Amino acid sequence: MSGAVKPAELENLVSAAIAAAEEVRDPLDGLVERAKIDPGVPFKPDVLKALSALKNEDRSAFETLRATLKKTDCRMTELDQAIAGENSETGGREPKQADILIELAQSAKLFHSPDNTAFADIDMNGHRETWTVRRKDFKRWLARQFYDATGGAPNSEALQSALNVIEAEACFDGSERPVFVRIGGIDGKIYLDLGDRTWRAVEIDPNGWRVIDNPPVRFRRSAGMQSLPIPTKGGSIDALRSLLNVKSDSDFVLAVTWILACLRECGPYPVLVLAGEQGSAKSTFSAILRALVDPNIAPLRALPREDRDLFIAASNGHVLSFDNVSGLSPWISDTLCRLATGGGFAVRQLYTDQDEVLFEATRPIILNGIEDIVARPDLADRALFLTLEPIPKERRRTATDLWATFEAECAGILGILLDAVVGGLKRLPDTRLEGMPRMADFALWGAACEPALWPAGAFMAAYSENLDQAVDTVIEADLIASAVRDLMTLRTEWTGTATDLLDALGEKVGEKITKAKEWPKTPRALSGRLRRAATTLRAIGIDTSFEKEGRARTRNIRLSTIRLANEPENAGIGSSAPSAPSAEGVNTAPGNGSDDAHLRTVSSSTDANEGKSKPATVREKSSDALNADGADGENANGSVKSSAADTGTGGWRRRL
Repeated sequence: MSGAVKPAELENLVSAAIAAAEEVRDPLDGLVERAKIDPGVPFKPDVLKALSALKNEDRSAFETLRATLKKTDCRMTELDQAIAGENSETGGREPKQADILIELAQSAKLFHSPDNTAFADIDMNGHRETWTVRRKDFKRWLARQFYDATGGAPNSEALQSALNVIEAEACFDGSERPVFVRIGGIDGKIYLDLGDRTWRAVEIDPNGWRVIDNPPVRFRRSAGMQSLPIPTKGGSIDALRSLLNVKSDSDFVLAVTWILACLRECGPYPVLVLAGEQGSAKSTFSAILRALVDPNIAPLRALPREDRDLFIAASNGHVLSFDNVSGLSPWISDTLCRLATGGGFAVRQLYTDQDEVLFEATRPIILNGIEDIVARPDLADRALFLTLEPIPKERRRTATDLWATFEAECAGILGILLDAVVGGLKRLPDTRLEGMPRMADFALWGAACEPALWPAGAFMAAYSENLDQAVDTVIEADLIASAVRDLMTLRTEWTGTATDLLDALGEKVGEKITKAKEWPKTPRALSGRLRRAATTLRAIGIDTSFEKEGRARTRNIRLSTIRLANEPENAGIGSSAPSAPSAEGVNTAPGNGSDDAHLRTVSSSTDANEGKSKPATVREKSSDALNADGADGENANGSVKSSAADTGTGGWRRRL
């Protein structure tokens, strides 16, 4: 039969039909689903050809499909370039320098921070480095990549155009990640950037600490940052004490606890204020503390002259240390308060009318100076005050010898501090305090960390005493608070208008003080100063209230004495102590030795020039845990008395 089809011919016909059916099938069918499984599917020749045709024939459908593909792991920048090549959009010309730079940047992992700053993770010799896209480091890397690829240098216009596109891709297509400076945290763990060439970090959690190569958090490096040593086990906190000019165990406890606060990834952080005459090693003290946490080429700086410079410094370093401060103006005192507990600053971006540059930071701060530089109560509440004594000639050391000792001991000191942080993370959830001070988070953290270093209660005893001393310092520095204290010395209540109070205080302090620049010249200014000093005055037993009375709605100011906790009912401002005071006005009679023992201090002094007795200051302090343990205490003349406890607890009470 001539019309019959042979089996071989039939098989060829079937194969041709199948091939024709496959050619008829649209390569774009199910493209998104296939791309989720295999990101390389969109780059197959038939798919690229179909995408190119769709772009030319139906741009709306193409953009819809492209937006859907963008949600997969497909690399859209390279896909767009492949489609452009399929369409011969370059017109046979060589690719532009900007296009080459953009393609080279695809080897970096782009992302952005919560404030929309563009960053890039770059693989450098097997380790990850994180750079800001707009910083010079990333520009240098991109220029080097261009040179390696082409043998030439990109022009400035091409580099700027490419950076604009890379920044946009990081902000719109990249993920969002927080970026830290020196200290970061995630999932209950703290990470300390060692600042070395391989970008290693210390990972700290309640189970211990360890050095890791690729931390899960991102750090950025700023100019001047230096590396920390690899911490080691078996260090001693006494090695640090031998390097610091501290005069008492309490001061050393506060200094170490301040460092432990710096090793947390979040604030608030107390402001450490160092005072002392020249030759007391204030600058060296500051530099050593910073070198243990955040070493820098320029560890000490002068105070900036405006908020913007202060917040820029805060954005480029974890610890801020300001040297030889002679005084704090009101604006910088307020800004330091915001930095200690967390705050922001906004300024108009240059060459724009509406855009703002935002700075947000919470940072540990060190201030050192010869005088008492903190005069405002809100900053004093956030501060630790340490007074350094002059170093005798026989105890002086050369800077070379001191820093050589520090370099030898630094790794061990850092290790013991990290051990304390591990203990703090473990105990913090269960740590409780009977009374919360202003810096409650710091107090809880210090109490949680202390068992790794010294007896329980040592920190809160030292901190409570320091807060009491801060009250005295602020009152002496504030003309209004000091005058109100004088006014209430021999009375329990005073009521009148702001005008009346201004006159009464003026009579009390004399004409010389009222003519001073710091003295308020109007009743309204007095009211403002009084409101600011209210907290400090309340701490010494003087309550301040503003009341409206009568139909005329006259606003009166009422000053009244209040009884402090555990104070006898017949005690008041200016009353005598239960027992005879010592030469310096301090009652040194010991308490009952229990944790509830209290020491009530009444101090008074006589102004030889005016012949007037200054009012006594009444304050209450919890018993020092060091004395409760039989440790060091203070004699009436301010010297330190030692006991057998000096040899216990690892010798941490040993004096310099």
